[in-house]
Amino acid sequence: MAVRRILLIVGGGIAAYKSCELVRLIRKGGGEVTCVVTEGGQHFVTPMTLAALSEKPVYTTLWDLKNEAEMGHIQLSREADLVVVCPATADLMAKMAAGIADDLATTLLLATDKPVMAVPAMNVRMWEHPATRRNVARLRDDGVTVLEPDEGPMACGEYGAGRLPEPEAIWQAIRAFGSPDPLAGQPDFAGENHRPLHGRHVLVTAGPTHEPIDPVRYIANRSSGKQGFAIAEAAAAAGAQVTLIAGPVHLDTPPGVDRYDVESAAEMLDAVESALPAEVAIMVAAVADWRAAECANRKIKKDGSGEVPPLALAVNPDILSSVAASPARPRLLIGFAAETDDVVAHAQAKRLRKGADWIVANDVSGPPGTSVMGGDSNTVHLVTADGVEDWPAMPKDKVAAALIERVAENCRAHNGMKDDA
Repeated sequence: MAVRRILLIVGGGIAAYKSCELVRLIRKGGGEVTCVVTEGGQHFVTPMTLAALSEKPVYTTLWDLKNEAEMGHIQLSREADLVVVCPATADLMAKMAAGIADDLATTLLLATDKPVMAVPAMNVRMWEHPATRRNVARLRDDGVTVLEPDEGPMACGEYGAGRLPEPEAIWQAIRAFGSPDPLAGQPDFAGENHRPLHGRHVLVTAGPTHEPIDPVRYIANRSSGKQGFAIAEAAAAAGAQVTLIAGPVHLDTPPGVDRYDVESAAEMLDAVESALPAEVAIMVAAVADWRAAECANRKIKKDGSGEVPPLALAVNPDILSSVAASPARPRLLIGFAAETDDVVAHAQAKRLRKGADWIVANDVSGPPGTSVMGGDSNTVHLVTADGVEDWPAMPKDKVAAALIERVAENCRAHNGMKDDA
């Protein structure tokens, strides 16, 4: 993450309870959190809870003799890399827009020289009121990043825009804040482009498959699953409902992602078919092409003769082709091609042969330990019907962000996708 020290201002709304989970996610992601709770916020979440989660003191008042003797509000406003207001109530945003400083939170917001992100949460009518729209516009003009609220049922019983985004989505916006774009600019999942895949189902496969030979041996490859998991995480950050079908890997489930673990290619195909329909499917998994024709029920033993026992192979199901031919075929179907030679040519042929819309191709040649498979960076080529884009070498999370940006652009252009702006 580009920003590690977060000053979290918790406003006085029912959504304040989500700030506790946000603190946990920031800490889990390697960040530090210092919390300031407004008087209203303390009616919904206690300073003790936030102190326990952040493992730092929590600040509640401008009139703390010890802290303010040392100009505590100035120090707080300058020590953070990013100030996050969550939830940002209509009242709190109005004060921010007007430059009012009548408590600790608003005073340090006026005194800070660091970037500010506001995460609104309020009744739909309050959000749509002209006064709130003016305040949001003023804040954005002043350089404040204002996320768009989610749409859905509210605690007041009404339905519409105004719900606080889920903590996982807020965490992703924080994590991406200030990061350079993987190609020319970091995909902006805040402000006008906030959560461009909101409400869309994205299916991702990742990792290898293990094809059993006997109870202790299997056929596999060197895929770590890192690229597929990064893509699932980026899709969730863009607001998608993400289903991740993972082969045997040792990776944590990305925030906001529904994960299903499988072992073999047959199990992965079953899981993929069960997960459909989806608007977008990104098939990153390195599925084994072959399996043992018959899996022994017991460990195959050496017989002392020095002879190698025969191993008959059978062809595994072709998951990408099966999805392409399915009545529930996703509108945008993306495959991956790991090649060791003639990378682009093989990828172009694969796209036509498999019936995919796009193929993401990369060169995985090289001795074990130096290959892309298992590493943290990737150099890919995006192969489409329109041609080939050669992307520079990037960390896998940047490849993922760039790919999801392309997916969002495609969905808006071809599917009448609504923007959450």
